[in-house]
Amino acid sequence: MVVQLSLQRVRNMMRLSPRIYALANSQFSTAAEPSWRHGNSLRVPNLIGGGFVDSKSSESIDVLNPATQEIVSQVPLTTKEEFKSAVSAAKQAFPSWRNTPITARQRIMFKLQDLIRKNMDKLALNITTEQGKTLKDAQGDVFRGLEVVEHACGMATLQMGEYVSNVSSGIDTYSIREPLGVCAGICPFNFPAMIPLWMFPVAVTCGNTFVLKPSEKDPGASMILAELAMEAGLPNGVLNIVHGTNDVVNAICDDDDIRAVSFVGSTTAGMHIYGRASASGKRVQSNMGAKEPRNHIA
Repeated sequence: MVVQLSLQRVRNMMRLSPRIYALANSQFSTAAEPSWRHGNSLRVPNLIGGGFVDSKSSESIDVLNPATQEIVSQVPLTTKEEFKSAVSAAKQAFPSWRNTPITARQRIMFKLQDLIRKNMDKLALNITTEQGKTLKDAQGDVFRGLEVVEHACGMATLQMGEYVSNVSSGIDTYSIREPLGVCAGICPFNFPAMIPLWMFPVAVTCGNTFVLKPSEKDPGASMILAELAMEAGLPNGVLNIVHGTNDVVNAICDDDDIRAVSFVGSTTAGMHIYGRASASGKRVQSNMGAKEPRNHIA
């Protein structure tokens, strides 16, 4: 009798929540398996010049599933040469990308937002596996970033300059909005999809090229998003990804070819990045105040 009741409860759960049950009953560890992963390798590659390139670094950081403590992937500490290659690829891609009409750049964003919607579950599963959010929260993470991609789809009107005639006797004035060049983004761990989508879609739609450094704790969502961006038509070198910790952050702040830096994270890190990058003549957007979560048992 007890067995029959238990079976009935399982059937009811499947009937009430078929989608959740199917996700939980699938091969969860491989459901979000990215196509850029080579064979059984756990190493996360860099994205340089449109290709996923395995780092030659002998040092790496384990990415752990918070629920099981299993190693999901390994993040290499990008070498100086690999970092410079990523920046050089972005610099080389900039002239042709800035001359691409804004309407053409927008069309890529339209395609990207469609691909993100189609791969929502894949992204959410990856976030759940690496960062530990529930599936619903992970989907919300992706959706909030998707709203910024949709905003980038209407960037043309925001790129319009201004013209004022006869501001003084016989003098007219006008302003033109131009892309800066190579920009960089430094992301925190707590929103693996939303924060990268805050950064690179708007930057590249405005005509800039981009070097993204995801959090070393959960890089998978950024890698999937980059893959989708290239599938949407983003040219090689427009978006590049490097992995690492403090050394890569300092390299971003110091590199002369990077014109602007965007950061989201803690106040301590933000103050360091703001001071170091601005001292190098860069424009810096430092969104500070993020809190580090701690578990307390009472």
